[in-house]
Amino acid sequence: MNRALEVFTAVPRQHNCAQAVVSGLGRDDLKEAMGACGGGHAPGGLCGALHAAMTLVPAHAEEIRKEFSSTLGAETCRALKGELRVPCPRCVETAAALAEKYLS
Repeated sequence: MNRALEVFTAVPRQHNCAQAVVSGLGRDDLKEAMGACGGGHAPGGLCGALHAAMTLVPAHAEEIRKEFSSTLGAETCRALKGELRVPCPRCVETAAALAEKYLS
């Protein structure tokens, strides 16, 4: 289990998906900014976890977006949760893994 997933699933719940990704990758300085990006409220309706990963590694944002979409089938929260029924923890885990991949 990656650190972002641990942060996201911790009880009591204190982080949305975007906050969990940035906190899990050691960027608590971005946690407040990501507070409004969960639950389909990231720019363009993107998955908040995906938005956070792209924010963490802007030079590879398009690669992260493509790999995330290829892996999970969509990039918007609405499509992921509604049509595809992808659980949020899977989005957090995937986004964090992609951010880690491109950070190293």
